[in-house]
Order: sequence, then C-alpha cells, then structure tokens
Amino acid sequence: MFDRIRTVISHPRLKQLSDVRNIGLYFFGLLVLAITWSGIKTIQDNYKLQKKISVLQQQNNVQRLENETLKLKNQYLETDQYLEIAARRQFGKAAPGETVYIVPKSIAMKYVTVKEESKNETSEQEDQYQGWRKNWHEWWSFLSGKQDAQ
Repeated sequence: MFDRIRTVISHPRLKQLSDVRNIGLYFFGLLVLAITWSGIKTIQDNYKLQKKISVLQQQNNVQRLENETLKLKNQYLETDQYLEIAARRQFGKAAPGETVYIVPKSIAMKYVTVKEESKNETSEQEDQYQGWRKNWHEWWSFLSGKQDAQ
C-alpha cells in the first residue's frame, strides 16, 4: 500500500501540478475570480440601489403632482364662482331672475334607466357576500350566465 502511495506521489504529472510556478498561477486565478465576484456583486448592489432611487423619484413626482393639484383645487375653492355654486347647492339659492324647482326623489327616480338601477341592486347584493362567499357567488353567477359581460 505504501508503495502505491509513493508511486502516486512520485508521478511526474503530480510533481508538475505542485510546482511553485503553477501554485503561483493557481493563486493568481483565485485572485482574479475573487475580484470578478466582488465586481459583479458591486454592480448588482448598484442596480438594486438605482431601482430604489427610481421608485423614490417616481413617488416624489407623484406627490409633487398631487400637491400641485391640491393647490389648484384650493385656488378654485376660493373663487367667487365656487362660492356661488356651493350656495346654490347647499342653501337652494338662485341668481336674480332664476327660479328654483325642488323635485322629490320619488319623481326623479322614475326617469333613471333600468340599467343603473340593476347596477345599484348588484352592488347591494355584492355587499352581502364577504371573503370566500363572494368569490363563490361571482363564479356561480358567471357560470350560470347571470353576470353581464363587461
């Protein structure tokens, strides 16, 4: 057995692999792999940070637009035109020469189309069902043909 080990150790191919010059090449190869791995990891981290920056910039832009919209809305709410509309709606006021008619709800609802009423009924029915029951009800309505295609 020891003879077998000695023959393997003294084999010229093994001596060539364990030569000092080759060991230096192995070390250099490992160093190149480590630097490459570090570079790839840095690039990946930078990509993730760029995505986060992009998302935050988009959120910032959306928030800026919402702020501008609110400023415009506040400017509109301060105008005389809005005050006139609000007074008409809330207090039943009218401009000089105008006549205000108050229509009872029952009469006004006569002229609402059936389609809108059915939408109100379906929304009331959907409010009855919660969670998994709602899902089953929607599937049953779809499969039985009771649900309108949208």
